[in-house]
Amino acid sequence: MLKRSCRPGRDMTRIWLAILILLMSHVLTGTAWAERMFVNSGKANIRSGPGTDKYDVLWEVERYYPVEVIRKQGGWVYFRDFEGDEGWIHGKLLGKGATVITRTDMVNIRSGPGTQHDLIFKAERGVPFKVLKRQGDWIHIQSADGDKGWIHKKLVW
Repeated sequence: MLKRSCRPGRDMTRIWLAILILLMSHVLTGTAWAERMFVNSGKANIRSGPGTDKYDVLWEVERYYPVEVIRKQGGWVYFRDFEGDEGWIHGKLLGKGATVITRTDMVNIRSGPGTQHDLIFKAERGVPFKVLKRQGDWIHIQSADGDKGWIHKKLVW
């Protein structure tokens, strides 16, 4: 019969190390893979807290406004936007899918994926768009009004 030596200190160290690795991977994954969502209604109020009765409206956003989910509480979502501002929005006003928002002043929206294509309109900073397609460094977008065009990925968040 083989006798196995017991090393409680060493075994416990391995267990704690495994737990620590699992916890750290969960924390890092949660940070690195924050969920992106977008406003799926015509207009939405961003509030100072998770509710309508006792929390003020901080600002209003329009359809396709992208948000990065920080946490959820009840039916509410606490998020960060492209400017680093944080607020609360009701989860029923959000959808999943690809959207972008312009992050520089007066960006060119073109008829095709490249600067050789005609300029069809310009968009101010903070205009959200639904992503229709990606081609290299270019994104085919659509506004809430239905206007379509192409924008370079460096110009959006």
